[in-house]
Amino acid sequence: MIDKLLNICFIGAGSIATSLGNILSNKKNLKITLFSIEENIVESINYKKINIKYFPNIILNSALKASLDPKSLKSADIIFLAIPSSALVKYVFEIQDYINPKAILINLAKGFGINNKIITECLSEELPNPVCTLKGPAFARDIINNNSTALTFASENKEFSEIISGVFSDTNINLDFSSDIRGVEMASILKNIYAIIIGIVDANFDSPNLRFLILNKAFKEMKTLLVQFGGKRKTLFKYCGFGDFCLTALNDLSRNRTLGLLIGKGFFTADISDKVLLEGKVATIVFCEEISKTNSLKKFPLITELYKVFTEEYDVSQFVKHILK
Repeated sequence: MIDKLLNICFIGAGSIATSLGNILSNKKNLKITLFSIEENIVESINYKKINIKYFPNIILNSALKASLDPKSLKSADIIFLAIPSSALVKYVFEIQDYINPKAILINLAKGFGINNKIITECLSEELPNPVCTLKGPAFARDIINNNSTALTFASENKEFSEIISGVFSDTNINLDFSSDIRGVEMASILKNIYAIIIGIVDANFDSPNLRFLILNKAFKEMKTLLVQFGGKRKTLFKYCGFGDFCLTALNDLSRNRTLGLLIGKGFFTADISDKVLLEGKVATIVFCEEISKTNSLKKFPLITELYKVFTEEYDVSQFVKHILK
């Protein structure tokens, strides 16, 4: 229960920021602003009540506002970080003078920050703000269409969990909670890697038996990696773990599954890789380089084989044979 007006800002006005901002703007005790550097998007939200780039056919709530002025962040109680992981940390540091130092920062991006550190740790090292994370099996179009959606909120402070519970109460967002911020961040990165693997398998074999054999192996390998890199095993059974992995691995709207399908069909090229944001490819290379330092690549046959796909001349028709061997 929220007993005061909360000022909530999103850094970014893409699909996830717009969808979450739109459902939260239905609540009278929340003031929602999307901060963006894209003038056409800001104008379309404020004057046409659409997001011309991401949701051109959906009328947005009249209470949802957008801004080009970073000063809008100075009075925010909560700031959701909703820009691509590759740019997020650097950009937040660039505008940190505009960020209310008492605001709760909540990372929505799924990927690594600077120097292969997770985003929440990068931010916590440099900013005075409490930094939390929100992850789960959530396609933005389902959120904005008011379909029930699951997310995991992770914070070391139970008070923040209570605040966020109040923020999303009486919406289509269902929450579970964790204190394992690192584990939740890691799970959101790992699921992209293993979604690519499932995509490669499905591109080559129309076999439910094989799909779920590999799905099971993938989930077990994710669990081992998560724990090795500092997360807690039980985090994989939150919405951010098993749920997000299945959404990303088995649904054709997933970019990383689609990457796997392209690889499996032989259509993936360096040109596509350079032009499309593919968190899973970057994460695969980062994890394997770290694992190789401990000479334990053999313990992780799936991610190791995918690493070869990205870094060597590789006959993808042999991929499944190799990971089953």
